[in-house]
Amino acid sequence: MAAVTPSTVPDVLARGLRCVFCGINPGRVSAAAAAHFANPRNDFWRLLHEAGFTPRLYDPQEQFSLLELGLGVTNAAYRTTPGSGNLRRGDFDAPRLERMVGELQPVAIAFVGKEAYRGLFHERPELGPQIRTIDATALYVLPSTSPANAAVPYEERLRWFRSLYEWLHPVKRRAVRALLVDDDRRVLLVQYENPLTHARWWGTPGGGIEEGETHEHALRRELREEVGLEEFDPGPLVWEHEREFPWNGRLLWQHNSVYLVRVPGHEPKPTIDLVPEGVADQRWWTMEELEKTTERLAPPDFLQRVHEIIHADDG
Repeated sequence: MAAVTPSTVPDVLARGLRCVFCGINPGRVSAAAAAHFANPRNDFWRLLHEAGFTPRLYDPQEQFSLLELGLGVTNAAYRTTPGSGNLRRGDFDAPRLERMVGELQPVAIAFVGKEAYRGLFHERPELGPQIRTIDATALYVLPSTSPANAAVPYEERLRWFRSLYEWLHPVKRRAVRALLVDDDRRVLLVQYENPLTHARWWGTPGGGIEEGETHEHALRRELREEVGLEEFDPGPLVWEHEREFPWNGRLLWQHNSVYLVRVPGHEPKPTIDLVPEGVADQRWWTMEELEKTTERLAPPDFLQRVHEIIHADDG
């Protein structure tokens, strides 16, 4: 999808891409060619191919062919300069990147160079996966592919591109969760928090199934640890869903089995320290509160599902 930008170099973007590569800004060669990383001395396209992202070496003019591979390209700043050192702080537009993520929801953004990341977030990153996310989009930092980064050997840069290629294959796990409903039709949710950005969202209590555990054993362990619930009927399996998301520098693909658990009433009291688990709070929600809240609920169709499940169970 060609986008109108303040630069002659167009964004190469579409909805649901696996990875969007984000350079720092267009150099003069790229601006003249209207193509990303067009300087023949820039190793981006060669690294992309040798790391396994493309089946052959692409020419910069073939940049829109990346979309067929689930890949995209954009820049952290649009203004063309002789070098990235000529950029000003105001050239970087983090809200634009956040709007792009909200609209197109890529799995990951890979910053081609630390300065692209630092210009947007005003913090010095290490290479590799980041704890920071933008909503459910993971962030990764690669070495710069510019000829100005000659101090970093080609093989070292290739190692990081290959690491990204492998990292984009998520860790698979299965989890069990509880839709906890009390006699007043309130729903107990757990609030999760990103430890770096402090972004928060609400979801059902539960977690990964350990080796050798049945669903019931895992559910009892998770509810005892997270909310201090000991005695309960696991209830029926009412919902199964899969999602991919970043957590603690990893990409996870998780299959969730959700059980309806009816309880007469319970004050949530965790039995372990939940801070390392990313849990910030627990509380009961009325259906009216859930319908009116502007806080993030996960997964996105949570409210619709809860309505359907509770209505069916009451019937």
